[in-house]
Amino acid sequence: MYDILLFDLDGTLTDSAKGIINSVSYALNKYGLELKDKSLLNQFIGPPLLSGFEKFCGITKEEAKKLVGLYREYYKEKGIFENEVYDGIPELLKALSKKKKRLIVATSKPEPFAVKILEHFGLAHYFEYIAGANFDETRTHKNEVIKYALESCGITDTSRTVMIGDREYDVLGAKEFNIDSIGVLYGYGSLEELTNAGANFIANTPADIFNIICK
Repeated sequence: MYDILLFDLDGTLTDSAKGIINSVSYALNKYGLELKDKSLLNQFIGPPLLSGFEKFCGITKEEAKKLVGLYREYYKEKGIFENEVYDGIPELLKALSKKKKRLIVATSKPEPFAVKILEHFGLAHYFEYIAGANFDETRTHKNEVIKYALESCGITDTSRTVMIGDREYDVLGAKEFNIDSIGVLYGYGSLEELTNAGANFIANTPADIFNIICK
């Protein structure tokens, strides 16, 4: 059914909540801001950081840029490795590779960080390309990253391509290119979020992803 598989990173391949939340908390504390609703910290997992700080902190884009810089102070030293691979992901990637599927990462995380994480966990070699955001904020939204991934890999026919991710951003970004999507429930999004966004399939586990793709 699908030969080209685009994977989100945070909430899909790795559980990065601790590192992201600690980095956001560090940035807010250093800037002298406090979120009244602590549950909003979880909402930083998925969307681009700049828009997350603007939206959840009620600040200007220029202020948000300063917070992103503070966030990266902590993240590049500590937060990046406060992270772990979901159970079943290495086995999934190995099985899909044996089926000769083209595996590509499409993440809103800065590309150098994404590469470093996947290399750290010994997963980078499974992917034909690791496409991520850039540091100057000109490529951060999921649709921009997907476009970049497709162009970088020379993909023009998306009829046998699928986006795999845990948030609505993955589903909606894929739709812009007429790409089907698999929403995963073991990450940070809910069933309601993913179905409302229009995910074509829902996977409870990494094994479900394999069954959807290779059935």
